[in-house]
Amino acid sequence: MALFCRGLCRGTSLILLYGKRPVGVKASLCTPRLASTKSSSLWFVRHYSPSQARHGISRSVVSGLKWANEKYERFLQRRFPRFYVIYHTFMRGFRLLFQDGTDVRRIVACMLSEKTEYQNLPYRDMEKIRQVRRDLIKAIPLVILSVPPFANYVVFILMYLYPRQLLIRHFWTPQQLVEFQGVYHTQRAQHHWAIVKGLESTSTSVQDSRIKIRLLELCSKVRSGVHPVVSDVHAVRTLFSGPPLGVKRMYADQMRHLCPLLFLTPRLPAFWIGRRLNSHSLELMQLDRAIVRLGVHQLNDAELREACYMRGLNPDRLSPGQCREWLTQWLQFSTHLKESETSLYLHCMVLLTVNYPKHPRH
Repeated sequence: MALFCRGLCRGTSLILLYGKRPVGVKASLCTPRLASTKSSSLWFVRHYSPSQARHGISRSVVSGLKWANEKYERFLQRRFPRFYVIYHTFMRGFRLLFQDGTDVRRIVACMLSEKTEYQNLPYRDMEKIRQVRRDLIKAIPLVILSVPPFANYVVFILMYLYPRQLLIRHFWTPQQLVEFQGVYHTQRAQHHWAIVKGLESTSTSVQDSRIKIRLLELCSKVRSGVHPVVSDVHAVRTLFSGPPLGVKRMYADQMRHLCPLLFLTPRLPAFWIGRRLNSHSLELMQLDRAIVRLGVHQLNDAELREACYMRGLNPDRLSPGQCREWLTQWLQFSTHLKESETSLYLHCMVLLTVNYPKHPRH
């Protein structure tokens, strides 16, 4: 009896392993059960692969983490509402930053595959690359500062105390965004009249009396609160492509007053400042041409205000219609400029913005 059971178990094992009944083992009442077990196990292996199992597990883990995170956010919102605002802003900032990184990677991949140059990209892609590059430049010092052990706690405190100086725009609340843009515009507006005064002082070195008179008239209009028209600016454009007002020919003090218009530091050597002013102005000119290709009417209100703000105008108290009107006028001026006239582009960030939306007087 023991030998019979041993042989039967051995045959059963062979059937499970190989799917065939060995010679000398007779079918018994256990055989249909073994066949059923075999077919069900093969069906399980066929329909539940390891990759599908891993995917199901990961999906369950993600859904569980999402549920726990939502419960945690509701707890913070109920018990610590002020901390919840900070927490929510940071989480939203990380999501936006990750989305920006994904978008830039997609844009760069398309540029490489289609061999497209930067200036030929659509406006929104060009603006995305420009903004992400500025954000990374601002974030690099903070990342380096947080490298030493336990320094991240100090960095977190500094980020809380000085959000405007240390954080990028993704980590600002909507109220902070409006407030900080107002602060930055106030800082650059402090240099407006110094730039106009620099133009008046430079007029003494202009040899052509006719152009000299027009430059002084333009400065006088701006000082008296009149918003000049594009033709007033084009009448003196030859002065800004070479001496005395070319971007690499003007006085160092004038260049340093122009730096805050583009949110650049003036604490650099003059030759370096001139190169940075020229490169940033060329980039904005390329963006202007991209807006013309797209059409001003295709920009939404947020994009419209951002475009005006980057070109020197404070859109806080302006309606979308006024922003669109000013940007249309600006594009009529900038799209006719040559690459050698970046200095005129920079000076018009004062001349064509400081008195808007006041109407010109004849």
